[in-house]
Amino acid sequence: MIGRLFGVASQRVPSLLYRVSLMMKPQVVFVLGGPGAGKGTQCSRIVEGYGYTHLSAGDLLREERAREGSEFGQLIANYIKEGKIVPVEITINLLRKAMEETMKKDEKKFRFLIDGFPRNEDNLQGWNSSMEGKADVKFVLFFDCGNEVCINRCLERGKSSGRTDDNRESLEKRIQTYLQSTRPIIDLYEKLGKVRTVDASRSVDEVFADVKIILDKEG
Repeated sequence: MIGRLFGVASQRVPSLLYRVSLMMKPQVVFVLGGPGAGKGTQCSRIVEGYGYTHLSAGDLLREERAREGSEFGQLIANYIKEGKIVPVEITINLLRKAMEETMKKDEKKFRFLIDGFPRNEDNLQGWNSSMEGKADVKFVLFFDCGNEVCINRCLERGKSSGRTDDNRESLEKRIQTYLQSTRPIIDLYEKLGKVRTVDASRSVDEVFADVKIILDKEG
């Protein structure tokens, strides 16, 4: 009897450990590119076709800014208005909370697209410090797009998005921030062999065709 119980328990342990390991280790793809490169549009397609959960650092910050009673709302608003990068502790806390809540609801949802992060060296150091051993970064999906194309797309989006930062002045600041702060992060991951680059200046369908090739290969 005891032997049978032990046998049943031992069969359950690997399954339990597997589930716990998934809870502990989300599988992450960082999605980077300039403002207007089409990151959000492509992430939506990936979610539909590949079952990832899309987390946009920018959207999480905007939601937190709008949340009634948020202690960080005004601070986030000021940073976004100036096209600057919000302190890493705030962003990582929001990302970690979103991943934990997603996996708590469904243990099979352990694959995440983190869109618009890390945006600078401080972001990367903060992630490594806070998330080391807690998440696996598989690779960086880099949507490479010319600055003027990005700006024009955002200006067009701004006609209906309601986003306060979809105007030329904010966009030019955001492009400069991206070039000075985010491109070096992409270059760093490139040296590690962990960047998958897509020409994002083309149509949505053409871009996604290349994304599919990458994801089918990566598994």
